[in-house]
Amino acid sequence: MKQIKIIVEKHADGYVAYPLGMRGVVVGQGDTYEEALSDIKSAIKFHIETFGVEAMDTEDILETFIAELAFA
Repeated sequence: MKQIKIIVEKHADGYVAYPLGMRGVVVGQGDTYEEALSDIKSAIKFHIETFGVEAMDTEDILETFIAELAFA
């Protein structure tokens, strides 16, 4: 079983989730954190079935950081 790092964002109207290190666009969403995780799991499975395991480029990710920048 492969581990995939997932970013989950909380918005006013629900949650959005996306995996790190996958080629292509893969996004999940839901009204709750759990729904977003379930949706992204389904989206990842579909993406791999469609594009093959080559779509997973997660081997090189050792750590994940969240940074904040200010723009003028």
